[in-house]
Amino acid sequence: MTFTLVRPNCLHSPTITTLPNGLTIIAEQIPVSAVNLNIWFNVGSAIETDNINGMAHFLEHMIFKGSHKLASGEFERLLEAKGAVTNAATSQEYTHFYFTCTPEDFAEILPLQLDLVLNPLLPSPEFDREKMVVLEEIRRSHDNPRRRLSERMMNNVFPNLPYHRPILGTTEIIENLTCKQMQSFHDSWYQPSGMTVVAVGNLPVEELTETIINSLTIDKINPQPEKIKYQSELPFTEIITDKYIDSSLQQSRLILTWRVPGLENFSETLPLDVLAVILGQGKLSRLFRDLRENRHLVTRISANNITNQIQGVFSISAQLSKENISEVKDAIINHLRKIQINGITQKELNRVCQIVANQFIFQSEKPSDRTNLYGYYYSQINTIIPALEYAENIRRLTIEDIQKAAQKFLDLNAYGVVIALDN
Repeated sequence: MTFTLVRPNCLHSPTITTLPNGLTIIAEQIPVSAVNLNIWFNVGSAIETDNINGMAHFLEHMIFKGSHKLASGEFERLLEAKGAVTNAATSQEYTHFYFTCTPEDFAEILPLQLDLVLNPLLPSPEFDREKMVVLEEIRRSHDNPRRRLSERMMNNVFPNLPYHRPILGTTEIIENLTCKQMQSFHDSWYQPSGMTVVAVGNLPVEELTETIINSLTIDKINPQPEKIKYQSELPFTEIITDKYIDSSLQQSRLILTWRVPGLENFSETLPLDVLAVILGQGKLSRLFRDLRENRHLVTRISANNITNQIQGVFSISAQLSKENISEVKDAIINHLRKIQINGITQKELNRVCQIVANQFIFQSEKPSDRTNLYGYYYSQINTIIPALEYAENIRRLTIEDIQKAAQKFLDLNAYGVVIALDN
């Protein structure tokens, strides 16, 4: 099955091909002197069971340790010799592998990348060596104040959902993982039915698609396991505070959080995205102007709407002197109350719509921008239409939409609080 998405006045016109085995190929030709290939699996720490937490990230490391066709490190050496680049990343809900090369080198590099991700050798000596690398990464994460703060926040917001677990796993779990467990994890989850391959660059769509199809060599095809079905956390019913001392901080931190819709309720995330920009993104945002520029109560302040698949989190974060924590917290709540009562201004809404539209254009210029956009959305919700229509849908939002979202999801009497004191 093949279809092309062509939208009026749209910068994007990708072609989507779904193979009988469930694998999806997204291809687009754009006039640049490069091709980016991005392979997405809907596999991350959220699908792990507690006893193998960190496996998805560890496997990402091991993919580059060779296959029957490639020795460990050979793929990277080949790409470096050709001036190409490669990397990978693991999150809570996906893992992806990508490279950028010249159009002339695409057909040579692609089969090697596909072979690594689909048929890794996972040799025991490399497994033991890489385990030490991952354990060191975990150790360094414990020394990172920002990472510690993020983990405290996620534990506060999602005590039951798997988002509270660290993507890297824990020292105790990683130390006890076996190569056999990793092979079983790979055989279960790295299957065509959970795989999206995206190619964007200066080659015809038909050539990109056919090259991918002809390069596929899958040793084993198994039905992908059913993901664990999680229920969204209920909204906070009271103010839940986590307060601790972090002597490594130069200044204290304050984070307020609310549980909000995720990708499964995509349309409800849009007004919250706008609200985050109005409140705390950029020098014209309400909180920045009031608490930093006018009252000098904070060194930094920001608002974000983090959209996970099952459930998201709306957060407002500040860096400040501990003496100002109570006043800043009250000020943030007052700003939210004003929006719930009076709404926002048309000028603010117009400004945000223009920012979003410009960002969509600027972040779509490179092949890697587009493969990330297409791969993320398709791997998470099996469609890229929300990505292509994002700016258009933001422009449709009204002042009332933003006000109603603030009223519905940001309870001023029930939310999460994380406070990290510098001493």
